[in-house]
Amino acid sequence: MKFLVETSARHVHVTKEDLATLFGEGYELTWKKDLSQPGQFACEERVTVVGPKRELKGVSILGPCRKATQVELSLTDARSIGVAAPVRESGDLAGSAPCKIIGPKGEVEISEGVIVAKRHIHATLAEAEALGVTNGEIVSVKLETEGRSLIFGDVVVRASDSYALAMHIDTDESNAAGCGREVYGEIVK
Repeated sequence: MKFLVETSARHVHVTKEDLATLFGEGYELTWKKDLSQPGQFACEERVTVVGPKRELKGVSILGPCRKATQVELSLTDARSIGVAAPVRESGDLAGSAPCKIIGPKGEVEISEGVIVAKRHIHATLAEAEALGVTNGEIVSVKLETEGRSLIFGDVVVRASDSYALAMHIDTDESNAAGCGREVYGEIVK
């Protein structure tokens, strides 16, 4: 059973409080386009992520607002701005890297929250069962691409009926596999 593999570029998730600091009191995120996961969307808003060495301008915000502000970068991005971002599942922020986020109305210093997202597969419970996997299981996924096919290990399965079937990899991983616009993967045992 094959599934879509999507490249997740650098992005930021913000709390309501940090959104107000960055964009002004009472500000609401502006929908740009829906993402593959139900209820998730790319926003028009962009911010600058600042580390000790340099900054990344024009980083997208994804909505809706979250309980904790989180910055997801590739390892290349993290190294380029001078932060030691750990590879983690989304939301696992304890002890992760700090940074500054600058918006048009203000800036926020986060003491932790910069991560490199662990590659993962989103699936409903029925889709996970059809794939022969369970929530939290670590699997390997084969991608067949022109001249750069590879098998990704350490892929975590995230199964919930609030998800839609898709695998997420970051830009470093996508480039390593030579991914184009539409790439499919399959679990290998």
